[in-house]
Amino acid sequence: MSNSKWYQSQSKEFYIAYSIMINAAQHQGFATYQEIAQAVGLPTAGNYMGGAISELLRTISENEVQHNRPMLSAIVIGVNRRLGEGFISLARKLGLFNNGDDEEIFWKNECKKIYKEWKIEYRISKSK
Repeated sequence: MSNSKWYQSQSKEFYIAYSIMINAAQHQGFATYQEIAQAVGLPTAGNYMGGAISELLRTISENEVQHNRPMLSAIVIGVNRRLGEGFISLARKLGLFNNGDDEEIFWKNECKKIYKEWKIEYRISKSK
């Protein structure tokens, strides 16, 4: 992995993380920071991992919002089953979260929107 701006869109790491997140969304589940870190070649713990994954998730969520989709990073959690501290800050920066809003309700609603957005529609084929 190159050290310079590897988390930017169009990088291999961006697409690896993005695909993990979409797969989790399609199955109405979650991905973990550690799972994404391992997939993109980062340590699975520590401050460096936290900062690098934060930048990667920020890039992905900004891309999603630019395309009128919910913040995909809402379904990325720690092994403690909690969101990272940067999620609400980013939502606020993107104009999606206002002071006085309930963080838990916002997060749950964002997850619902993600699952709806990325839901796989199965067609039942009829045999002759």
